[in-house]
Amino acid sequence: MPFNIDDILRLLCHLSTEQKMKAAVKHSARGAMTAGAGAFIGGLLGGPPGIAVGGALGGVLGAWMANGQFKPIPQVLMELPPVQQQTLCEQIFAIVRTLDWTDATQLIMLVTGNAVLQQRVAAALISYVTQELKAEIQYGD
Repeated sequence: MPFNIDDILRLLCHLSTEQKMKAAVKHSARGAMTAGAGAFIGGLLGGPPGIAVGGALGGVLGAWMANGQFKPIPQVLMELPPVQQQTLCEQIFAIVRTLDWTDATQLIMLVTGNAVLQQRVAAALISYVTQELKAEIQYGD
């Protein structure tokens, strides 16, 4: 049975909005490069003491940069490339394939009306975001 990707994406957006889920992809490589660059520049300008000062300042700046900004999960889902959206929706469809729905509204009602099913869909979404997108999830405002 073919499925409508938009229906499943709307379901995921609804569930993640209800749970106030946000995601942040950490930019640890960029932060590490900043820390290293700070130490290098400090060494060029101040010798061995400059390495320590530059490394410390670069480390602080790098840590700040590595701390990703959180975006609402619906925004993250809509910004995914179509191939990743398809992959995610196939995983979710494997969970809801036994349901018979005609549109996204009906799918949302069927899933939210069944606590076990809702939990399975949310767990699959969380797993995808944390494992495939390497993002951290935060709940609430």
